Amino acid sequence: MAEADTRCGFIALIGAPNAGKSTLLNALVGSKVTIVSRKVQTTRALIRGITVEGQSQLIFVDTPGIFAPRRRLDRAMVASAWTGAHDADLVGVLIDAKKGIEEESEAILAKLSEVKQPKVLILNKVDIVAKDALLSLAQAANNKVEFEATFMISALTGDGVADLKTWFAGRLPLGPWLYPPDQMSDAPLRQLAAEITREKLFERLHQELPYHSTVETEVWKELRKGDIRIEQTIYVERESQRKIVLGKGGQAIKAIGEAARKEIEKVVETKVHLFLFVKVREGWGEDPERYRAMGLEFPTE
Repeated sequence: MAEADTRCGFIALIGAPNAGKSTLLNALVGSKVTIVSRKVQTTRALIRGITVEGQSQLIFVDTPGIFAPRRRLDRAMVASAWTGAHDADLVGVLIDAKKGIEEESEAILAKLSEVKQPKVLILNKVDIVAKDALLSLAQAANNKVEFEATFMISALTGDGVADLKTWFAGRLPLGPWLYPPDQMSDAPLRQLAAEITREKLFERLHQELPYHSTVETEVWKELRKGDIRIEQTIYVERESQRKIVLGKGGQAIKAIGEAARKEIEKVVETKVHLFLFVKVREGWGEDPERYRAMGLEFPTE
């Protein structure tokens, strides 16, 4: 393949929390590269999913949902999302078609004038919204922002995703590929394993443990038979939260570990021995080092 014929570039997916960015990224790449959760604000760092379409290499940046920030971690996540949009070659703006242009989407559309890159409107969850309502929503969004194209998709069913991928591939700048053809993500497996465990933590504990937790992979060791031993630490801010994660008789941590192990095994395609530990690290939400570990800038304000 001649380099003169190839295209490569970064595509930022931005939108309000729960608009479906992570689900869409996984659908576009065809593999699980970022965690998907019903809880808002689960994507903390810019995790890239990489895929090939024809002679184009598409590098997707899955940004945290943009919302009204309250805490320091919130501010870091929102800043990270907008940085991702400004640094990309193309920007996909995702709106939940069922919710329409609510407060958070309205704020995003208002700020998009500052983003100079070509923008495309992506209306998600169209399988559960009436056609006339979709057309009205598309018109309203296009009246606010100059979009180059509008796509109506369902990230969950995959409907419309192939057309969107083709459009992105054709609009990327000419240039050599930045990654090997078979690489799907530049997130190291250790980080991806930690993200998977964090997802299972959210699924299991729902409202009990909002955002006061992070997961770090401390040990990743390949054993003789090809098995992998993984030791991870779940950090919480208070002892009361540690007890919630452990659960009565250790039932919660056991269920989280079992679910995470199965998912990690699918990714690494070998047997995994997963060991989870829960530790209290008071004020980790104010620790600059933790932000760097998550790929976020530490907000000084």
